[in-house]
Amino acid sequence: MDAPKNIAADYEQALLDRDRQKYVLRLFVAGMLPRSLDSIAAIKKICEERLSGRYEIEIIDICQHPELAKEQQVIAAPTLVKTLPLPLRKFIGNLLDEERILKGLDLKPKG
Repeated sequence: MDAPKNIAADYEQALLDRDRQKYVLRLFVAGMLPRSLDSIAAIKKICEERLSGRYEIEIIDICQHPELAKEQQVIAAPTLVKTLPLPLRKFIGNLLDEERILKGLDLKPKG
């Protein structure tokens, strides 16, 4: 006969695992224009405040590396691509809306 499951312990472990997940992000910008710089600053701020030590962010200028934009099917800039943890998510356009980004990255409860 199987031992009874400790559902509370499983839930607590799942929360701990979630809080240790590493985020892998790619931020696609079009040149180092004010909008690009604002997007970079906004995403870095969110990462430092919410994911300190648990994130990698790669900033890609699509003017210099259009092949990377094509590979990721990025059609507009700025675009933030979250590759890990799954599911993959893309945020296109205004990255200054912190609420939208936090919800989309599952760093804030939806609703």
